[in-house]
Amino acid sequence: MTSELTSERETDQAPTTGSSRTALLDGASRAVDGVLDRSVPLLRIALGVVFLWFGVLKVAGTSPVRDLVADTVPFLPASWFVPTVGVFEVLAGMALVLAVRVRLVAALTALHLLGTFLVLVVQPAVAFHHGNPLLLTVTGEFVLKNLVLVAASLVVARHHRRRR
Repeated sequence: MTSELTSERETDQAPTTGSSRTALLDGASRAVDGVLDRSVPLLRIALGVVFLWFGVLKVAGTSPVRDLVADTVPFLPASWFVPTVGVFEVLAGMALVLAVRVRLVAALTALHLLGTFLVLVVQPAVAFHHGNPLLLTVTGEFVLKNLVLVAASLVVARHHRRRR
C-alpha cells in the first residue's frame, strides 16, 4: 500500500511540474501578446506622424523629394501635383493619428506607397548606381524602405478594431 501511495504521489507531481512549466510559458506568451497587441496603435500613430510630416513639407513647397516626385510623373504639372500629394498625406496622417476610418486610410496609404516604386522604373539612373539594381543610391534606399511602410500600413489596416 505504501508503494502505491508513493507511486501515486510521484505520478501526481510529475504532471504538475510539467503543467506548471507549461502554464508559466503560456502566461509569458499571453503577456508578450498583450504588449504586441498594444503596439499596433503605436504603429498607426507613427505612420500617421510620418505621413503628416512629409505631407506638410510637400504642401509648404519645402520637401526634399519635390523634384523626385515631379520627375517621376513628368506628364503631370508639379505645381499642383506635388502639393496635392501632400494634401493627401496630411489628411491620411491626421486620420491615422486620430484613428478615423483607419482600415480604409491605411489601405489607401499602402496603395500610395506602392506608387513610390515608380521611381525604380521611371528613373533607374536615380535609384541605382551604374544601372545595377543591387547597388542602391540614397534615393533608391529611400524608395525601398517604403516596403516597410507598406507592410506597416497593411498590419494597421488588418488589426485596427472598428469602433461600434
